[in-house]
Amino acid sequence: MPEVDAPTKNEIIIIYESLKIIGQIYADIWNVGCQLGLRISDLLNIEFSHIDLDAHNTPINLTLIETKTRKRHTIRINDNALKVIRQRKADNPHHQFLFQVESNRQKGQAIHRNSVFNAFKKASATLDKNIGTHSMRKAKGMMMYEASVPIALIAKVLNHASEACTLRYLGITKNEVLQSYDDFAVDM
Repeated sequence: MPEVDAPTKNEIIIIYESLKIIGQIYADIWNVGCQLGLRISDLLNIEFSHIDLDAHNTPINLTLIETKTRKRHTIRINDNALKVIRQRKADNPHHQFLFQVESNRQKGQAIHRNSVFNAFKKASATLDKNIGTHSMRKAKGMMMYEASVPIALIAKVLNHASEACTLRYLGITKNEVLQSYDDFAVDM
């Protein structure tokens, strides 16, 4: 599978606006996915019953077992994601899944990742980047990295096994590490 790129903050907005034209469900997936940094398989498997939407003025956490790693992972649902989730519940009170489709072939099931991939590709066609369903997760990690969040915390957020794995994931190469010696020289 080809490696996907992490969009910049500006590109995240461009893709989001394009996805709203393609379909609100795709824009909502993009929004929540960028907020939470989950893998697409875990994002699409979220059910409304997994989230205490009646909780007010308290942080809402979501604990899941990751599809890929089978590791337990607890995340905080931030206010931006919660707004989308509450709106989807209000618009679709009979849905089981957060991102459920109504088509005859998939009625009652979560939207398929291939549909999401195709929408993301279409929405990002004008960008010079390889955007896919994993770009949301990568964007979360890269935004944190660019904000100087410690690698150890980014690794925990992404539920990576090690900091080395996170550095590889973000594409932090040996040359970038070596370049930092020049970039952060102390003039005395």
